Amino acid sequence: MAKLVVTWTMIDLRAWAEYVVEWAAKDPYGFLTTVILALTPLFIASALLSWKLAKMIEARDREQKRKQKRQENIARAKRLKKD
Repeated sequence: MAKLVVTWTMIDLRAWAEYVVEWAAKDPYGFLTTVILALTPLFIASALLSWKLAKMIEARDREQKRKQKRQENIARAKRLKKD
């Protein structure tokens, strides 16, 4: 039974792929327009997530530098108190 389902799924997938190739051959501009319109939201989401990640990395780096500078100042103050 499972093999029958896989076979039908593969046939349907192949038929769909043939349809898409035929559509692209008959109407290339319509095909490209549809593909671009379908992918545009994904590109926008990718750009927004990349920008957000870059901001998070910058904030983390600033926080690490601030903590490191604070530790250096604490160490310097302890050295001055010893002297």
